[in-house]
Amino acid sequence: MARGLAKVQAKEKAAKKAAKAKGQGKHDHKAARESQLKAQCTVCKAPMSDRSVYKQHFEAKHPKLPLPDDLK
Repeated sequence: MARGLAKVQAKEKAAKKAAKAKGQGKHDHKAARESQLKAQCTVCKAPMSDRSVYKQHFEAKHPKLPLPDDLK
């Protein structure tokens, strides 16, 4: 076991590197997604990414209802 000490040192170095990467890698996906959602359907409360998607959704899912003022 000639590499005993080097092996232990390599494991310690890898553990430190992994701990450092683990602490930096936290990303809140839920908050990022919510920041992208800018509109909400007035009828079904479905979140939309922008006004054009909202208009398409409203025309497809709620065709009998009049178009809201914010989409005209």
